[in-house]
Amino acid sequence: MSSLALKLFPFLSWRDRITPLTLRADLLAGLVGALLVLPQAVAFATLAGMPPEYGLYGAMVPAVIGALWGSSSHLVSGPTNATSLMVFAMLGALATPFSQDYIQLVLTLNLMIGVIKLGLGVARLGALVNFISTTVIIGFTAGAGLLIIAAQLRNFFGLTLAQEPTFAGAMSTFFTHLADIDGWTAAVGAVTLVAALVNRRLMPRIPYMLTGMIVGSAFAYALSRTGVAKVPTIGAMPSAIPGLSLPDFSAGTWRMLAPAALALTL
Repeated sequence: MSSLALKLFPFLSWRDRITPLTLRADLLAGLVGALLVLPQAVAFATLAGMPPEYGLYGAMVPAVIGALWGSSSHLVSGPTNATSLMVFAMLGALATPFSQDYIQLVLTLNLMIGVIKLGLGVARLGALVNFISTTVIIGFTAGAGLLIIAAQLRNFFGLTLAQEPTFAGAMSTFFTHLADIDGWTAAVGAVTLVAALVNRRLMPRIPYMLTGMIVGSAFAYALSRTGVAKVPTIGAMPSAIPGLSLPDFSAGTWRMLAPAALALTL
């Protein structure tokens, strides 16, 4: 096989390493991963202020491209909670979340981030990441965790509230609507969380997030089936492939999004 073909299609070099045993293990890992990624992708999309189906697009397409053409098996090819929150925090003031204008801004921002990353890769500046201290990483991760908790309180307790881009705003809005908490929705969230934590403690070999998802979904279905309570769901999502569209190439939009693109790239 020519070196040019391997450069263009690096996954062709896998053929000598694939055996029935490794293929079976990969299929099992892929199935479990897909089951876990589906609800996560929907959550990441809503965190970013995007329609739920965009989370599925972002979880499927980049994962396939990253697996076939990626240079490392340790990189996450797809949406993450921290980037989703940063997108909402940076673009929430520029357009109404979930609107077409907001979606176009997000798509344009993604293109800009890709261009910047490509430039950094060509210039071989990726090594700069090695100079980021562990303290910064821990602080960033802890801050993202607090923002995620604050952003999801409204969903956990069944509150119909506008998504706030800041921690203080989310907590203030939540505490002013304590009387509107939906007890059964909160119960489903609590059952899901407890099932996942118990599984993680007692049966670490079984994916705890998968257990939590199954137990929580079964509990919500039982409540609805028996007529005890109607737990809100995300509903049906579009099954058709989205139409192609161009990002906004206007100079004003690119200048407006440049700080956000640079921050998300780093």
